Amino acid sequence: MPARDSRSVGGNLSKYSGIRLRKEVCRSGFLFDGREPIASVIAVRLGLGATGMLLHILYWIAFVLAAAPLVYYALSLYCVLGYFRALRGSPFLKSSYYPPVSILKPVRGVDCEAYENFASYCLLDYPEYELIFAVADSDDPAVPVIEKLQTDFPRCCIRLIKGAERIGANRKVNSLCRLVGEAKYDLVVMSDSDVRVDPDYLETVVRPFADPQVGAVTAFCRCITGGSVAADLGALGMHLDSAPGALVARMLEGKMQFAFGWTMATTKRRLSEIGGWEAMANHHSDDFELGNRIAGRGYTVELIRKPVWMVFPKETIEQYFRHELRWSIGLKNVRPTAYRWLLLTHGLPGALLAAVVAARAGWGGVATAHLLAYLSLRLSLAWTTGVWGLGDRGTTKRLWLVPLRDALSFIVWVSGFFSEKIMWRGLVYRVKNGKLFPLPNADLTMEGATHGARSRIASSKTIS
Repeated sequence: MPARDSRSVGGNLSKYSGIRLRKEVCRSGFLFDGREPIASVIAVRLGLGATGMLLHILYWIAFVLAAAPLVYYALSLYCVLGYFRALRGSPFLKSSYYPPVSILKPVRGVDCEAYENFASYCLLDYPEYELIFAVADSDDPAVPVIEKLQTDFPRCCIRLIKGAERIGANRKVNSLCRLVGEAKYDLVVMSDSDVRVDPDYLETVVRPFADPQVGAVTAFCRCITGGSVAADLGALGMHLDSAPGALVARMLEGKMQFAFGWTMATTKRRLSEIGGWEAMANHHSDDFELGNRIAGRGYTVELIRKPVWMVFPKETIEQYFRHELRWSIGLKNVRPTAYRWLLLTHGLPGALLAAVVAARAGWGGVATAHLLAYLSLRLSLAWTTGVWGLGDRGTTKRLWLVPLRDALSFIVWVSGFFSEKIMWRGLVYRVKNGKLFPLPNADLTMEGATHGARSRIASSKTIS
C-alpha cells in the first residue's frame, strides 16, 4: 500500500526523507524542511498544499512587518549619528549678535523644583533680557515663588502678570497672547516651567536669528528625574522617540516643520505673519502649530546646539500613561496619516511576533537573531542619542527600562485610536482636527480618572 501511494502521487518519497509533515487546523498541514515552510508536490496532491502555501505567505508578511521597525531604528540611528557628527564638526564661533530678548513663561501651579527651574533664567550670561511670568489667577500657588525670585534676583528684570483674556480653549495660549503684548522686545523666547537652562542658554538661542531666513528656534532636552520608574520612562522617551523622530522627519521632509514646547523662540514680526498666538488659541499642540505655520511661510526652524534640561517629577505609571495618551491623541489629530504609520516604528511587538512565527516554523535561530537585533538597535539608539549626542549621562542607568517603555508606548498608540477625550488641568476636552472643544459636563471617571491623576492636573506645571 505505501508503494502504491507513492506512485499515485507521481514520485518517490525517498527524496522527501528530511521533511516532516505537521498537521494544522481543519485537518490541513504543510511541510517543513527545518529551515522554511514549503508547499511540495506531495502536499499539493494530497490536498495540503493550499494551507501550506497560505501559511508560508502569512509568515513572510509577518516577518516583513516585524522587520520594518528595525529598518526605522537603523534609519533613526543613522540620522542621530549624522546630526551630532555634523554638529561636533562645525566650529562654535563667537557672535556679536546680541539683541534684547523677552522670555515668556505662562505658569499654572507649582511644578517639581519650580524655584530652581525659574532661577536658572535669572542667572543667564546675556547683556539685556527680561523675564515675564503670567498666571491666570491672582491666587495661583506659583505667585509666591515668582515673588521670591523678584526678591532674590533684584538685578534681573522680572515681571509678573495676573490674568489673561479668554481668547480660546487653550489656557496656555491665552496667557501667551497676553505675554507677547506685554513683552518689550521683538525677540521672544517661550518655554515650559519644567525646563531648566544653563547660563549660555540665550546666547545659543539667539545666534541662529542672525540669519533673516530663520523664523523659529527650538531645542532638544536632557532629563532630570525624581527617581521614580515612571519619571525614568518619560525621560527615555525623549531619547528614544522625540529627538530621533524629529531628525528622521527633518531628513524625510527636508527641514524642521515643528517646534518643541521646552523652547520656542521667534519674533513678534514672524508671529504676526501667522496670525499671532490668537490664531492658535483653540489648538491642542501649540508648539507644533507654531513651528509648522512658520515653516509654512518659507522660514526655517532651527535646533540650537545645546539642549535644555527637563525636570521630570515623581509620578505613578497611571499618571505617566495618561499624559502619554494625551500627547498621542494630540499627535493623531495634527498628523493623522503619520500616526497610522507609527505601527511600523513599534519594534517590541514586531520582535515578539517574529519570534512566535519563527518558533512556529522551526526557525529558532531566526527568532533569536530578530530579538537580538531589536535590543541592539534600541539600546544603541537610546545611548547614542542621550549619552553621546545630548550628554545626558543618566540615560545609561535607564537603559534597562527600554522594553517596558516600548511596551507601554505601543499600548498608548493603540489606545489613541479609541479616544478623542483628554483631561487637561481638571477639565475634559474633545480633540478634533487638532483643536480643543471643552466638555464642561463630562464625567471625569469616563476616562478612568483617579484622585491621583486629578491632583496632578490641579497642581502641576504650565498651562500646557
